[in-house]
Amino acid sequence: MTKSPAKSQRTRPPEERRRQLMTAAGRLFVEKGVETTSIEDITSGAGVSKGSFYLHFSSKMEVIEALRNDFVENLLGFVKAEVERERDEDWSARLTTWVTACAVGYLQATRLHHLLFSTAPAPSREGLTRNVLIDDLTDLLETGCRNQAWHLEDPAFTSVFLFNALHAVVDRDDRIDCLKERDALLSNLRLHARRLVLTQPMVDPETGANHRSS
Repeated sequence: MTKSPAKSQRTRPPEERRRQLMTAAGRLFVEKGVETTSIEDITSGAGVSKGSFYLHFSSKMEVIEALRNDFVENLLGFVKAEVERERDEDWSARLTTWVTACAVGYLQATRLHHLLFSTAPAPSREGLTRNVLIDDLTDLLETGCRNQAWHLEDPAFTSVFLFNALHAVVDRDDRIDCLKERDALLSNLRLHARRLVLTQPMVDPETGANHRSS
């Protein structure tokens, strides 16, 4: 005997129901905007009752926070998968692939990312200096240092600098509709990443301090 749609909805596992709500919210945020999307819109889009919403989220802001975390975790998974395609010993390729994959991930979901991360209350400033993407890039840079692929006095600082520069450039760029311009942007990001990380430091003969060679 075929189950009715209503019964099928009631028997869905909690995590699947939560995912339904998040998927509907993400779609509606892009279509209508965050401010104009109501909880009723989200539950209607997910095909669940309003009461079901409050079993998983206390407010629309909590849905936004869940979508933010989901966005970052999905992007991290994409970046790590792309980097793992490169040979272990090809550190230059692993670095530039990390940068490219991170930028592509943002470019593929520019509107959703902007809506989620520009919505009040904005994410904490700590997110600009410490998040799973920065941690992963720091790990790559530190491992490259241990393997003498490059020499960085402070891989964590370099990671924060590189991530925020990449994020700022991609976030401000409105040329993603043109494939040629997008490819140029990605090429420019790879070039600057190589210059930042792979350029050998020079020692100032007077002070003994290290400076990056041009």
